[in-house]
Amino acid sequence: MTSHASMCCRLFDRQRSSKHFRKLFIQCVNGNIQRLYSGATHKENALELGDSTSSAANFASSVKARTKQSLSDDSILPFSAFLTDNFGRRHNYLRISLTEKCNLRCQYCMPEEGVKLTPRGQLLSTSEILTLARLFVQEGVEKIRLTGGEPLIRPDILDIIAELRKLEGLKTIAVTTNGMNLARLLPKLKDTGLDLINISLDTLVPAKFEFIVRRKGFHKVMEGIDKAIEMGYNPVKVNCVVMRGLNEDELLDFVALTEKKPLDVRFIEYMPFDGNKWNFKKMVSYQEMLDHIRQQWPNLERLETGHTETAKTFKVPGFKGQVGFITSMSDHFCGSCNRLRITADGNLKVCLFGNTEVSLRDVLRSGASEEELLQIVGAAVGRKKKQHAGMFNISQMKNRPMILIGG
Repeated sequence: MTSHASMCCRLFDRQRSSKHFRKLFIQCVNGNIQRLYSGATHKENALELGDSTSSAANFASSVKARTKQSLSDDSILPFSAFLTDNFGRRHNYLRISLTEKCNLRCQYCMPEEGVKLTPRGQLLSTSEILTLARLFVQEGVEKIRLTGGEPLIRPDILDIIAELRKLEGLKTIAVTTNGMNLARLLPKLKDTGLDLINISLDTLVPAKFEFIVRRKGFHKVMEGIDKAIEMGYNPVKVNCVVMRGLNEDELLDFVALTEKKPLDVRFIEYMPFDGNKWNFKKMVSYQEMLDHIRQQWPNLERLETGHTETAKTFKVPGFKGQVGFITSMSDHFCGSCNRLRITADGNLKVCLFGNTEVSLRDVLRSGASEEELLQIVGAAVGRKKKQHAGMFNISQMKNRPMILIGG
């Protein structure tokens, strides 16, 4: 702990930082900043697993070790120690929420009564979003996904993508959207540099769509999907959250959709978040879904995927598209996780299901240098746990509603 403290002092003496920022940094490193956020409880989580202070105390030595390891291994390119956790996971994928607002009210994402939105002045500005994106790309992030709320309702979405496209080293820009505005915006989005599209669609029945999302608009979403195919996106990913008693009876219909269209339909296990009334009985497991689909298509074949891919991917021979399963609950993939998240109000979440957050917004607005900001990012990444707490513990933990995380 002594060496850790001396490192902090040297850093801030050199930068001549204010006492306020020095206090902020120490709090961040020790995991004590858990900023209040909209629509969720502020109480301490009794089920929080592990002691974050012990990993923070060893942060300085672990950063040195991770740096040395990345530079000494000739079989791989060096990777930022700040984005490498204590389990060797390299985080080259960043998800940025552009807004907390949405034009739908999906049952699994937002409480029925809605959420209390963060005041506009506490949300990241466009310049702050781009500053953080630039910093993470400099450290090795190769893929950025823009999420929400609904990212396509943000007025400057095209400007943000255009600026991201200029970042050297950024290979992929993706968007996850509900598809309501997609058909209208897609030509400009593609011209600006959008590489990948994920579209949320949980039913193929218009009346059921209105029940699930609490709004009309099924035909707009289908128009957006067809427009993406027409414009050459291949595959077009369709995200379907499967909930028992609601849409599990449509599994075969979604698979059939991949016969003639180059779609990647991804069935997502129902996950617990604040306000979505998660219940184990509502969750349809990956194995149950797979068994049901194989009754109709026994020749369904498993496809090879990359190490960091979240979906277990399958294909019916002869079909244009494919299907995948996001098994966060029944068969987690934490060991290969390469994702970090920045919420619309500027908090860094190193795990979708973790409720410990660090405010990068506050650090930015304090006048911190790039080096100081990276130290705080590195401390947060260094505290990332080996795996999430499991679906039953997660269901008891307080976390943001999905709408305030960005997925």
